[in-house]
Amino acid sequence: MSLPREPNPAKLVVGLFMKNKELVDNLAKELVDKIGPMDMVSPWFSFDYTDYYEPEMGTFLFRRMFAFKALIEQNALADIKILTNELELEYSKEGKRMVNIDPGYLTLERFVLATGKNFTHRIYLEKGIFADLTLIYQKGGFQKLPWTYPDYIQNNMLNFLCSVRKKYARDLKFEVPKS
Repeated sequence: MSLPREPNPAKLVVGLFMKNKELVDNLAKELVDKIGPMDMVSPWFSFDYTDYYEPEMGTFLFRRMFAFKALIEQNALADIKILTNELELEYSKEGKRMVNIDPGYLTLERFVLATGKNFTHRIYLEKGIFADLTLIYQKGGFQKLPWTYPDYIQNNMLNFLCSVRKKYARDLKFEVPKS
């Protein structure tokens, strides 16, 4: 029989992609104000794997990833997605988003993104938000799944996420147990 127990807290990772890189400083400040300090920031990645966002955001998009210092309860992901949706609306112009913000969490076993879109492999959380199992960690690295977005399987992204995972493993050692 499996006995229920609380999972370890997770490392919050938030990805932003946009056309105008100048927005990132203000967005980063707002995220820090709302969520807390960051401890890792990726380099800029080009985002040219799909034309899905072209009508709304244009072409030549760029992605930057942030990992946050404080670990989060895994069930906090829905509320964080609601918060990032509000930021996207705040940064919209004439009904079009200037930035797409993708929050997710990383554990030793997986990387999960939050989304408002249902699909066969997504698990409902709450408040209209689903969890998308994006990558699994096996055989010493993150492994893609049939539905993994192309930008999350690029070497530079996988290297960044592996660095975040190493930091997360160190963070877990210092996590104060709940009493």
